[in-house]
Amino acid sequence: MPDIDEKEIDKLIKLCRIACSEKEKEELTGHLRTILAYVAEIEKLDLSRTAPCYHVQETLSSVMREDIPGETLPRALFLANAPLHVGGLIRVPLVLQKN
Repeated sequence: MPDIDEKEIDKLIKLCRIACSEKEKEELTGHLRTILAYVAEIEKLDLSRTAPCYHVQETLSSVMREDIPGETLPRALFLANAPLHVGGLIRVPLVLQKN
């Protein structure tokens, strides 16, 4: 198992674009070492007779209803719920501004 050194931690911190104090670096190093030790234990297992699991729930089926268009609301009804409307359309605040 490769050991995590300070150089690797600094590289990860830079890649993740996070700021860490020295104490946080030490904690992160400890956590990563624990994770790598756990992965090393898993790698020791004999999984040659274990079938691959592509999904946790093999019998997964869609719980969503079919996307079938239904009746639409009358324009007057949905415009009544809009805080501001102009010419039969809902007016919304600007999202993008011109430079």
